[in-house]
Amino acid sequence: MTEPSGRERVEADAAARGLDIEIVDRVGATSLEHAAELLGIDPSAIVKTLVVKHKDGSYLFALIPGDRQISWPKLRAVVGVNKLSLPDETRALEATGYSRGTITPLGSTTPWPVYADASMVGKRVSLGAGERDISLFVDADQLLAAFDATVTDITEPL
Repeated sequence: MTEPSGRERVEADAAARGLDIEIVDRVGATSLEHAAELLGIDPSAIVKTLVVKHKDGSYLFALIPGDRQISWPKLRAVVGVNKLSLPDETRALEATGYSRGTITPLGSTTPWPVYADASMVGKRVSLGAGERDISLFVDADQLLAAFDATVTDITEPL
C-alpha cells in the first residue's frame, strides 16, 4: 500500500474537519509575490505556514500573512517561552511530512498547535497544499476554528 500524497493528506484532513477548500495550480511560482500574481490575489492573502521549534524539541505552526513577518518577541510572549527557532528544512520535513514551500497544518504527520496572526481573520486565504505547484484557498475563520488556533498579533510589517 502506498502512502497518500501530500495533496491527498490535505484533502482528507480538510474533509475530516468539515473545511471547504479549493486546490488550484500555481505552477512555476518563483516567489511569494509571483505566486500571488499567478493566483490573482494580494500577497497579504497568501499565508505562510512556518514550523517553529521549542527548545524542548516540540513544534508549533505559525500562520503569517505574506505581507508580514514573524515577530519573535510577540510569538515568544504568546507561547510563554524565551526561546523559539526555525528548524532547518530536514527537521521541518520530519516534523510535518511536508517540504518547505508546501507546508500546511492540514494533513501534517503530527498535529502541532497553531498560532495565527490576527490580521488574517475575516479573509479568504491561500496556503500551501502539501505539494509543489499547488495552493489551497480556505476561509481563514473556518480554518482557525478547525484547529482551535491561538489568534493574536504575532507579526510585524516586512
